[in-house]
Amino acid sequence: MTHEVPGRPLEPAPGPEVHGLHPEYPIRTGRLLLRPWGASDLDDFHRLRGDPEVVRYLYDRPLTRAEAEARLARARSVIDACGQWMNLAVLLAGTDELLGDVGVCWISAIHREVEIGYTFLPEHHGHGYATEAAAAIVDLAFSGLGAHRVTGRIDARNTASAAVLGRLGMRHEAHFVENEWVKGEWTDESVYAVLASEWASRRP
Repeated sequence: MTHEVPGRPLEPAPGPEVHGLHPEYPIRTGRLLLRPWGASDLDDFHRLRGDPEVVRYLYDRPLTRAEAEARLARARSVIDACGQWMNLAVLLAGTDELLGDVGVCWISAIHREVEIGYTFLPEHHGHGYATEAAAAIVDLAFSGLGAHRVTGRIDARNTASAAVLGRLGMRHEAHFVENEWVKGEWTDESVYAVLASEWASRRP
């Protein structure tokens, strides 16, 4: 799709004027606590992003400890401009046990589009934690960034992640065949999305 027509500037979609996202932390759900990553989280962050199973369907290969430390130092807990991702650690409420990570990216202010992502340690799969944490992030996208549309883009082989997006009430909108070259192979991509009006009535 052509996003800009020469000589005709795009007009922002109607909606709230948003200048970024600066949440109050921690963010609490029924069972979870979402908070910014800190330097003291290096062991947990490396355990998460250095696990081949966790990053199997991500762009990254497993990170070394030094790479994890550098990545952690760049982690954002606020969004000041379009194109920025922010990532939060997900912990079990009442404990310091790390479960995973959730992220949100402000894709477009004009089109009011936001993308979410998440990674969880294998031992914590099957308990609904990813769905619960991702729902909190989708809430944040709609309430904090005034999103009209929230998307999730995944490797089409990642059936577990697809199930999370389905439980969130996201619609499977597209399947792109061999559209990306990732880790030495062509990969398919699936795209899911939900609109603000749909989320208001379907939120899990």
